[in-house]
Amino acid sequence: MSRNDGGDVGAFFAGFLVGGLVGAAVALILAPQSGEDTREQIRQRGIELQGKAEETLTEARSKAEAVAADIKRRAEEVQVQSKIILEEGQKQLAEAVEHTKKAASAAVGGQEKEEPAEAA
Repeated sequence: MSRNDGGDVGAFFAGFLVGGLVGAAVALILAPQSGEDTREQIRQRGIELQGKAEETLTEARSKAEAVAADIKRRAEEVQVQSKIILEEGQKQLAEAVEHTKKAASAAVGGQEKEEPAEAA
């Protein structure tokens, strides 16, 4: 079973962002245009990438919150089920103790009745 705790997704997006920035910078630097135009394009790309990064962060945060809520709900369900099982076990234990006490009383009571007969 694959474990997905969100770390792989974060690493992917970080790598994606860094790769995009490096690729954009290389393309702009190697493009045949003036330095002023290149700086303006870099500035615009930076703004675009910042917006995309914020969107990605918001989506990741939303997904993490949904996963956390689902885990909390499941934990509460397990807690309720555990409580029910514990109560049933306690009930069965109390019944077993009561049954054992009755059996022990019957055995002790049977021995007491036999003792006077043996003494005679």
